[in-house]
This record gives sequence, structure tokens and C-alpha cells, in this order.
Amino acid sequence: MEREEILDSIKKEALENHVPIIEDEPLELIKVILKLKKPNRILEVGTAVGYSAINFSKYLVGEDSKIKTIEIKEAMYNKAIENISTMNLQDKIEVVLADATEYMKSIPTDEKYDIIFIDAAKGQYLVYLEEAIRLSKKGSIIIADNMLYRGRTLSDYNEHKHRTATNRLREYLSVMKEDERLDSTLVKIGDGLAISIVK
Repeated sequence: MEREEILDSIKKEALENHVPIIEDEPLELIKVILKLKKPNRILEVGTAVGYSAINFSKYLVGEDSKIKTIEIKEAMYNKAIENISTMNLQDKIEVVLADATEYMKSIPTDEKYDIIFIDAAKGQYLVYLEEAIRLSKKGSIIIADNMLYRGRTLSDYNEHKHRTATNRLREYLSVMKEDERLDSTLVKIGDGLAISIVK
């Protein structure tokens, strides 16, 4: 099968199994950002089945270029490894089985990334953001998905079930706009993308 056919089958299987993967519209915008940025190093928080990392890998620049992606669930980790191997991208994409809130803190400060993509536990986004800034250099771009959280973040939503995650995402939006280290915007496509450029 061709690359696009394999990607389509990975996407189809993920959707059938209700695995949260990036939506088409935000993915297309990120592809444009990657084309412009020409990243050598990408860090992804939340691998799922490897769909986004595989998509991003096409835009890596440099022989030593690499994506490091962190996944907490072992079943997802194993599926991602399988999908990445099927695409013959195991040399370009490193999947780490870990809790990103802890693992990111263990990454040395001199290990810098051009792009950091956050798509994991919504309640931990502020932790991820602070670590992402630490692992960035001037001009690095931090992208966080699902910022609208199905319309909850920008509404008066206050139900118990998703209250904590919703409040944390609201805090993220506030912090990214006020943090003098960042130039940020919220793009209301898909489930919402927060895009921050590190000054």
C-alpha cells in the first residue's frame, strides 16, 4: 500500500475504535506551519496510535531530524509502534511510554525542539506548557489541540463531569495570552488550536 493509503487505514481504524486523533482541518493548518518552519526536532505530548506523528514526519528537515512522542497508555503505545513500523518510520519517530507530566521534566534543558504539539490530558495542559517553553528556543512553536473542548471552554459550562479540565483549559488560554515569553493566538477550527511562538 502507498503511504496515503496506510495513513487512511490508520485514521479509519482509530475513528472506528473511538480513539481521539487530530481532526482534518487543524491537521491541514499544522501542515502549513510545518512547511514554513521546516522543523528538525518535534516533541509530541500524546501519541495515541501515532497518526499525527506520522503526518508530521513528512515535514522534518535534516538527516538527523526526529520526532519524540510521549504516550501514557500501553495499548496505545503498542499500536503506535506497530503503525510507525508499518510506515517504516521507526528511525524518525521515537515513542516513549511514560506519563508526560513526569517525563517532560526529565528532558534536559539543552534538548530543544522546533515544534511542540500538545494533545493529551486536558487537565495537565498548563504543566505541559511550562515544560514546552523550557524545551523551546527563540522561534519555537507550541501548538495545543482541543482548546475549545467541544464548546465548553468559551461557554459558561460548569457541570461536574468536565469542570476541572474545562477550567484548566480556560487557565491555559489566559496564561498563553499574558505570558511575556509567548506570542499566542487561538484558532477556532476543529476543536480549537492554541498556537504560541516563543519569543
